[in-house]
Formats: sequence, C-alpha cells, structure tokens
Amino acid sequence: MKFLVDQMLGTLAKWLRFCGIDTFYATQSIQDDKLLEISKKENRVLVTRDKELILRAQKKDIRVIPVFTRDLDEQLNKVLDNTTVDTTQILSRCSLCNTKLISIDREQVKDKVPKNVYQTNETFWICPNCHKIYWKGSHYDEIIQKIKSLNQ
Repeated sequence: MKFLVDQMLGTLAKWLRFCGIDTFYATQSIQDDKLLEISKKENRVLVTRDKELILRAQKKDIRVIPVFTRDLDEQLNKVLDNTTVDTTQILSRCSLCNTKLISIDREQVKDKVPKNVYQTNETFWICPNCHKIYWKGSHYDEIIQKIKSLNQ
C-alpha cells in the first residue's frame, strides 16, 4: 500500500518512510486538485486532516484515511491499522525524499560523515536521489523498536 500524506502531517510522513512504506509527502506548493490527481493516478491512499479534502477525495472514489489527532503514535496506529509493515523494509527509504536507500562502501563516505561516525560504523546507506547518507546511529534501535511495537 502506498500513501500520499498532506502538508499538515509531515512528521507522520517521515515515520511512514521509516517503516519502509512508499509515502509521497505533499508540500505547501501542491494544490488540492493535484493531490487528488496524484492519489488517483498512483493508487495512493490519501492521509489528511483536511475535512474539505476528505470529502472531495471520497466523491472521486479515492481511498482516504482521516487523521485528526495530533499525537504521533495515534496517527501511526490509525494508518498502520490499514496495512502491514514489512519488518525487512524498516529504515529502507530516505526520510527526506522517499527513495529506496542503497548500500554504499564505507570508504566512499569517509569525508562525507563526521569522523567519529566513520570510525564507529561499518555499514552505510545512501539515497541515490538526494545523496543523504545514513548509518546505524543512536536512534536506529529506538526507531526499530517503536515501529515493531506499533506493528503488533
């Protein structure tokens, strides 16, 4: 299942990407008509708290998950009730641009990450789109545990 998350739910979009779920995050510059078009064309479930947008999506037979709570755990539970997280895909997407991450040789990141990060990590990933580099930092295990606890 793929999602389109509107601008009001940016943190939720990031966490869905942490889950390894294909999540299009709509920025302010994208008009509602375009959001509906993308949802329909790419078969994405629209996730929003915008009541007018919810009604418009329903009229166009676009699946929508209304999320009105501001609590992140409740938001995640609401969305994840509609899908299953493939635990092998956790942290497999760029949290910034949604692209699938690829492994990168440690030597290639030597001058691109802080020295202590390079010295204490063996495995690195890079986003082939925006070139952000990822590693198993201090929050890695916490993110995995949170996602696994939500997915039970």
